[in-house]
Amino acid sequence: MPLTLKRALRVLLLGAALPLVSTVHAADWPTDTVRLIVPYAPGGTTDVLSRKVADLLQQQIGTVVVENRPGAGSTMATGQLARGGRGSDHTILMASPGHTIGPVLYDNLPYDPVKDFRFIRNVIEIPNVMVVPASSPYDSVQAFVEAAKTKEMTFSSSGVGSSIHMSGELFKTMTGTQMTHVPFRGSGEALPALLSGDVDVSFDNMPAVLSHIKSGKLKALAVTSREPSPYLPGVEPLSKIGADLGLGDFVTTAWFGLIADDSMPEEAVETLQAALDKVMEDQSFKDFIAQIGGEAASQEGDDFRDYVAQDVQRWQHVAGQAELQ
Repeated sequence: MPLTLKRALRVLLLGAALPLVSTVHAADWPTDTVRLIVPYAPGGTTDVLSRKVADLLQQQIGTVVVENRPGAGSTMATGQLARGGRGSDHTILMASPGHTIGPVLYDNLPYDPVKDFRFIRNVIEIPNVMVVPASSPYDSVQAFVEAAKTKEMTFSSSGVGSSIHMSGELFKTMTGTQMTHVPFRGSGEALPALLSGDVDVSFDNMPAVLSHIKSGKLKALAVTSREPSPYLPGVEPLSKIGADLGLGDFVTTAWFGLIADDSMPEEAVETLQAALDKVMEDQSFKDFIAQIGGEAASQEGDDFRDYVAQDVQRWQHVAGQAELQ
């Protein structure tokens, strides 16, 4: 047999064997420690949720280690994930609205928020809450807006590009008030400034502020969801109580779900989805969701991808209204 023919056959055989090797490897996934990346500093909603998910997830698939990589409104960690590289098939990230807001605010990001990722499963959805310190003289949205039209107020957030930041910018634009954004590296750093009265208001994720509202350290003026939250009885949606103030269309909520680099094998994604289904069914996780004021989400795979694509469009609209583009 001519040498060139032997080489051709060898290439064909090797090529045919590669998909089989890949499938067997993926079917055995995970073969190493799974890293769950939190693109924010410790102490905030994304961090607390990720650690709870990791604790329950490792009962299904083995060791899961949480790593905090804050920076640039979650785009730094997300960019690292999108670049893939060593260990990318064992790396997942807890995405949130920062994933869809970042591309709206930052030019020339090295990734597409929809095309460059595998969308494993959305986990929970939560409203934000308009909160002021207990020492604040303002007990209503109306009183706050009236004051903010005559003097400059400050609002804090967990970082530029978070849903907390965007909620504040939208409120500022829709009410025509004077408000200065004070960004922090995560809710864990932003919360003390709010509690101490160093900033006037925040539109924080409910899990970060719920216990402080219940203890009386913060006053909840409104929720940012379309409907009232069962976890804050008596606190109405901003769109309802602020209708006469130009806030009739004000609705912002946050989602939290797991994504991976688009090179992650399909079998690995399916393994994670099956494991997450069991996590979501765990009574301790249901109790955890209720404790932080969230609601279980249901989208996974292509449905989750479509949900994220729609969220990009939603924040583009918000950024346009707030003149941030």
